[in-house]
Parts: sequence; C-alpha cells; structure tokens
Amino acid sequence: MKEQLLKTATELFLNQGFKSITMDDIAREMGMSKKTVYSYYANKEAIVSACALNMFNSVCGGIDGILDEELNPIEELHDIKKYVLEHINGERTSSMYQLQKYYPKIHQTLRKSQYDYMQSCVTRNVLRGIEQGLFISEISVPFVVNIYFTGMTGIKDETIFPRSAFPVGDLHDMYLEYHIRGIVTPKGREILNKLIKSNHN
Repeated sequence: MKEQLLKTATELFLNQGFKSITMDDIAREMGMSKKTVYSYYANKEAIVSACALNMFNSVCGGIDGILDEELNPIEELHDIKKYVLEHINGERTSSMYQLQKYYPKIHQTLRKSQYDYMQSCVTRNVLRGIEQGLFISEISVPFVVNIYFTGMTGIKDETIFPRSAFPVGDLHDMYLEYHIRGIVTPKGREILNKLIKSNHN
C-alpha cells in the first residue's frame, strides 16, 4: 500500500506541482482517508521528500542499466540522454521549480545526490573515452565533469532557454553535441557524426 501511495503521489506532484497537491488530494486519489495517508507519512514534506528520492532512484536505476551495456562512451551518453528525456517529461519542469521554491532543503539534498551520481558516471565515461582513444587525453577530467553538470542544470533555466525557442529535446541534443565536440579526438568525431546522422534519419 505504501508503495502504491508513493507512486500515486509522485504522479500527482509531477503532473500538477508540488505546491498544488494537498494531502487531501492524495487521499482522494488513493480512495482512502487522510488519516491513513498520515499513518504512512507524518506530513506533506515527508511524502514530498520520499517522492523526490523515489524519482531519483528510478532514473538512476535506468541509467545503471545503460552503463552495464558497456557501449562506447559516446553512444553511452546518447542513450542516457534519450532515456532521461523519455522518463522525465519536459512539460513537468514547472514541478521541479516548485520543489526548488517551496521545498528548498529537499531540492538541495536532491541536487547533491544528482551531482554525486553524475560525477561518478561522467568520470567513468570520460576515462573510458580517453582509454579508447575517443576523447583527448590532455583534458582535465574533474573540469569536464563539473562543466557538464553545470551545463545540464543550466539549460533547464527557462529564463535563459525559453521552451518556445529551445524545445527540450532539441536543447538536450545541442548541449550533448556541444559537450562531446569539445573533448573528442578525430576517431571520436567520426562516431559522433555517424550518430548525429542516424538520429536525423
């Protein structure tokens, strides 16, 4: 029951916003009393925190599956980008802004978890790329990892990248290409160009 409650609350928060949805709404959607909801979660902040962690773990699980495939690092980045776009609906971005505005501590904790996970994944990706001769060996790996995270979080700012001018899918494609072109060797560029060509086809 607790698992279903978490799933239902997550969908409500993503679709209608973390601020908009109340404990009454969650109870009504579940067909249970508010008292029963409170027996699982002491307050709204507790369920918001659980939902945020649930979303994070779900996305990480999918990315871990891609990492296990041991693709070449350029294909790996493209598959991760595709997975994330499919599982985090771009139209739900406003919900995440609400999380940041109304639950800053939860958002800060989530952002730290995202950074730690991304740091591990991208460091592994870049080192494998250097080892396979796809990424230039002269780069500073920590710099590339941090600038990648900064860019991935920065492109979500709709005041800088309005969706009317930068649709979510196109924006992620452009940023990933920008990232990879900055670190590839000629060998890596060939793989990147083939991927871009196949995606356009």
